Amino acid sequence: MVGPPAVIEYVLGRLHEIGVTDIFGVPGDFAFPIQDAIVAHPDINWIGCCNELNAGYAADGYARVRGVGALSTTYGVGELGAISAVAGSYAEHLPVFHLTGMPSLAAQADRALVHHTLGDGEFGLFRKMADVVVGASSIISPANAVAETERLIAEALYNRRPVYMAFPSDIVNKPVLATSAPLAIPTSDARALAAAADAVLSALNMAANACALPGLLLDRLGISDSAVAFIEKTGLPFATMFADKSVIDEDHPNYIGMYDGHLMDESVREFVESADVVIAIGTMQTDFNTGAFTARLDPGRLIDIGLHRTKVGPAVFHDVEMADLLRELIARDLKPHAHNGMRPESLTAPPASQGDPITAEALYPRWEGFVRPGDIVLAETGTSSMGLAFSRLPRGARFHNQSLWGAIGWATPAALGAAVAAPDRRVVLITGEGSHQLTAQEIGQFHRLGLRPVIFVLNNNGYLIERLLCADPDIAYNDVAPWNYTELPHALGCDGWFTARVTNVGEFEAALTTAGDGERAAYIEVVTDADEAPPLAKKLHDSTKTLYHAG
Repeated sequence: MVGPPAVIEYVLGRLHEIGVTDIFGVPGDFAFPIQDAIVAHPDINWIGCCNELNAGYAADGYARVRGVGALSTTYGVGELGAISAVAGSYAEHLPVFHLTGMPSLAAQADRALVHHTLGDGEFGLFRKMADVVVGASSIISPANAVAETERLIAEALYNRRPVYMAFPSDIVNKPVLATSAPLAIPTSDARALAAAADAVLSALNMAANACALPGLLLDRLGISDSAVAFIEKTGLPFATMFADKSVIDEDHPNYIGMYDGHLMDESVREFVESADVVIAIGTMQTDFNTGAFTARLDPGRLIDIGLHRTKVGPAVFHDVEMADLLRELIARDLKPHAHNGMRPESLTAPPASQGDPITAEALYPRWEGFVRPGDIVLAETGTSSMGLAFSRLPRGARFHNQSLWGAIGWATPAALGAAVAAPDRRVVLITGEGSHQLTAQEIGQFHRLGLRPVIFVLNNNGYLIERLLCADPDIAYNDVAPWNYTELPHALGCDGWFTARVTNVGEFEAALTTAGDGERAAYIEVVTDADEAPPLAKKLHDSTKTLYHAG
């Protein structure tokens, strides 16, 4: 008769059942029993990263594609190295499981002064630090392993937040002492669901014109198709905000463009803000989403469908799940709304000679034309994401940025995670050179894993977005060390990659053609003048100076 599974066997088995087939991390002695089990698991791959922060970013990128991610670190020094990445996953609603190895129970009982501690005999401090950036946490034991694993899975999936699991090293391979059925994810209260649907329908049926703002929580829940069905049944035109770009395909006939408050696309702003009803589905009213809080959405005309509640004007309906409400609305008789005929235009580059320098006006339209259906595009925090936000992507292409947490350096390892999650899709990474310098080591992992990304490093001689936001653009802290970027892939073991350094339009177009053949990975340094920025980035300075700094 087969006995109960070991603690780590149970945990890894359940993570695999919910979609984890790869775990990112850095080895460490207190975590060896966990990581040995990961390597030995027949259905889960160990993906070693260059440091714990990068592992956390990679798990974040993986979760954006797969819906759930995981990383493993050692106690103290390892888990604290990853904590900023975990906080970013919390801010942006990504269920990431952080598995960390602790000193043994015997060492803890003796208050032993072991390495990776603060030398005070306290072993619960790092869990307390983690608690503020995760949805739930637990120190796992044989007695609680099953119940706590199920509780943490339920929390991660219900609220789309990361969770923290700590394993004393001497309990990892002990058998679980109790079993229980997996916890059920809560569903909507039937009365509240019906009342919320009635209120939404009443508001939409009375509106002469209305529009939708689909948001990133649709993507996190994997229910964008339900939002599409709702939009198509109602005929509602829809716009997206900065963080929500491409949660619904931008080639959809009802798409009217990006809504970024008063900063960009005046025709879209005017239409959205003048609508009788605006139905926001999983959006967040953050500074970058609202054009530095210049958006003017009348609360009395706003329907806000959130993860677990819906607000229709002043009325709030609790215990209403977003997926349930969309299904209920689709099943009802919905008043069709006429489309207003607005369509976003593709970016258009001005005429340029082959030897012309690469301006922002020349750059972003060519990047838009480079993206193919089904591509996964990751744009680093800063000017590159702000320029690409107003491009128009083809069917199935998905755009990711980290608009709320905004950690520079996120995009390179997040692109690794996305590529691991979807090895059959092309991953396009666009990052600034300042951000790239924080996490560039992970380039070597792409090649080691047989992945073929297309990587663009935008070299504008420093932190351009910071130059635009701060009082003195030439201040020393916006400078970075000049690297020979195109030598990095070879130095990091990426033999056979296409590399190019482009300084004019002709060189850029030639590099795009070569990179576009898909036969090998590509790494292209794009050199521009120091002040070449897209329109949104230029407008942010005046709009944000009162928010972020005095003077």
